[in-house]
Amino acid sequence: MTEIKDTNHWDFVLSKAKDAQWTPGLREIFDYRDVGVKEGTKGDFIAHVIKCNGKKMSDEVQEWHIHECDFQLVYVIKGWAEFEFENEGVRRLEAGDVILQKPMIKHREVAISDDYEVLEIVSPANFATKLVEGPNE
Repeated sequence: MTEIKDTNHWDFVLSKAKDAQWTPGLREIFDYRDVGVKEGTKGDFIAHVIKCNGKKMSDEVQEWHIHECDFQLVYVIKGWAEFEFENEGVRRLEAGDVILQKPMIKHREVAISDDYEVLEIVSPANFATKLVEGPNE
């Protein structure tokens, strides 16, 4: 049986959409809304809404990379994106779609729509993103 994480140190969190604060984050083409999960779980998880902000530029996410994390789930709220995943090929994610990325899976962004918006949940909250060689390089 899997051991369940002790959550007794977590706080109750309610993040109201009307009070949302959008800030810059990892990528310049997106704005981020932290929904309080990082603070509420004392860093065990982070959950944020990420949306395109109209800036047009490439960045390292178009290169092969990994996220050093134990858990990553993305729910697409609006728009679409195409990502290429090691051993999975190119996958198109559209509004309402959910993806659970395996820890440390190599992937890269291929394309996104101008209205792309997602909810991303990751553990731990302070995960690292690192560029890596592509799977066929």
